[in-house]
Amino acid sequence: MKTEASPYQFLGQAGDFSRGTVTLDVTNALRQAIVTLALPPGTMLDKSAICSQLGVSRFPVSEALARLAEEGLVDIAPQRGSTVSLVRIADVREYMLIRKGLESEALRVLIGKHDTEVIAALHANMAAQRDAASRDDAETFHQIDVDFHDIIFRSMRLTKVKSIIDKARANLDRARRLIITPRRLNHTIAEHQAIFDGILAADAPQAIAAIRAHIDAVMIELFAFAQEQPALFADGAEFTTEDNDFPFG
Repeated sequence: MKTEASPYQFLGQAGDFSRGTVTLDVTNALRQAIVTLALPPGTMLDKSAICSQLGVSRFPVSEALARLAEEGLVDIAPQRGSTVSLVRIADVREYMLIRKGLESEALRVLIGKHDTEVIAALHANMAAQRDAASRDDAETFHQIDVDFHDIIFRSMRLTKVKSIIDKARANLDRARRLIITPRRLNHTIAEHQAIFDGILAADAPQAIAAIRAHIDAVMIELFAFAQEQPALFADGAEFTTEDNDFPFG
């Protein structure tokens, strides 16, 4: 008799998790699945099936879902169960505004330091971006994209700032994955190169203008995508690229 495959195979296998860190491991596995869209927005979560797939009791799964609810990745409705939360454009817009301000300041710090090690890391990162895009490897490209911005933040050496960005990253990452296309990859490379050109020229206004334009471009594409795929968003119909309250210019 053929056994039906589990719909949660991408979470891992029973016995993969270490004793003493089961709740953390389950949380990380579910978060990764949500952020990478293996569990798309709006997906109903079958707690029993997750427990069976991972070989764990209900407690660590329940605790993991509660933690992810605090992060805005899961909605828990009493008597109705849990679902992967829809993406909220309003939240993403606020996170991107935070990034715009922080990354602008990080560029001022970086350019003021003339840090050759950081410059070398950005050179290598740009090459890696082009390589991933040439192979149409969207997932690898996404990680390299994240690293590009992390290299810039690294110059500030401010752990509290980094923690703010990391806290917002999960919701940002899944929103950005929704619009990854070969065209977007090429645009991102060009936008990153413009930022890097400003850094290499030691021209803070040029670099800052480029990073603001990059963030704006991503948000405009996300707004357009939300209009096309409203079922994935909690508030997609509320925003358009012509919205007078669009605070990015």
